[in-house]
Order: sequence, then C-alpha cells, then structure tokens
Amino acid sequence: MATFSSISRQHVLDSIAEHDQMGAEGFLAAHGFSPSPDAQILHEGQRYDARAILAVAHRRATGRLATPEEFRSSLDQALTILSRRGFEVAGPTAARRAPVSRAARTPGAPKAPRAPRAAPQRKLKPEDIPPALCPTCFMALPATGRCDSCD
Repeated sequence: MATFSSISRQHVLDSIAEHDQMGAEGFLAAHGFSPSPDAQILHEGQRYDARAILAVAHRRATGRLATPEEFRSSLDQALTILSRRGFEVAGPTAARRAPVSRAARTPGAPKAPRAPRAAPQRKLKPEDIPPALCPTCFMALPATGRCDSCD
C-alpha cells in the first residue's frame, strides 16, 4: 500500500506540469491509469485526475509509481494529503467536509461570541523541511541516516 505522506507540494506541481505537457489522455495512458472523475484536483482553473497525479507525485517522492489498486483503500488519505499541501480537491473526502450553509441556522438566533484570536505562530511543517540526502547518490536518507544503496 502506498503512503502518500512523503509527497510534497512541489512533487504534485511537477506532476501537474507533466500532465499539461502530455495532455490528459497521454498522461493517463503513459502511467497506466483510466479517467476517474470521482477524485479530482482543482488547480488554476483546471481539473486533474487526482489518482494519476498522486501516483506520479509518489514516484517523484519515493521512486515507485503507486498503482491504481493502491487507491482503493487509501483514496481518502491521499486526498487529505493533497488538501494539507494546499490543493483544492473534489472527491469523497471533500464531500464530507462540505461547510454547513448559513440557511441551516435558525433565523433570529443569536450568534455565539467569538474568542479573541491569538497572534499566529510560525510552525514548521514536515513538508517545509527538506529531506536529508545521501552525498553520493542523492537519494533521501532513511531514519538511520545511512544510505541503503551506498553503504
């Protein structure tokens, strides 16, 4: 099963650029995917097949292309990762997170007072920290800090 946490925003943007160069049909065919309208990335006014984009981004991050079968059990996780990376997604996860409309509130009901906001603190996100690289082969190092390929 693919883990999508290693995918950064840049991996997704690079995959989208490849999609734009090859065209939708060529991109899907080249990576062994068929169109799946139920999960899409919305980026700069364009819609992209989320499964195929994520699979190619996974290959850029880990060196292994995620297969279509791997998305059967982990599509929600994958779409959540995309949302956390700042992308707008349309799919099963996005539907569950739809905001409640204001019309659902009782008319004339008083609004709850808002608590004052604290000053935002800058926290480093995992995707902001570049991975440690092997100085010989430039592969991402595992947690041990020793390259599996070179040592």
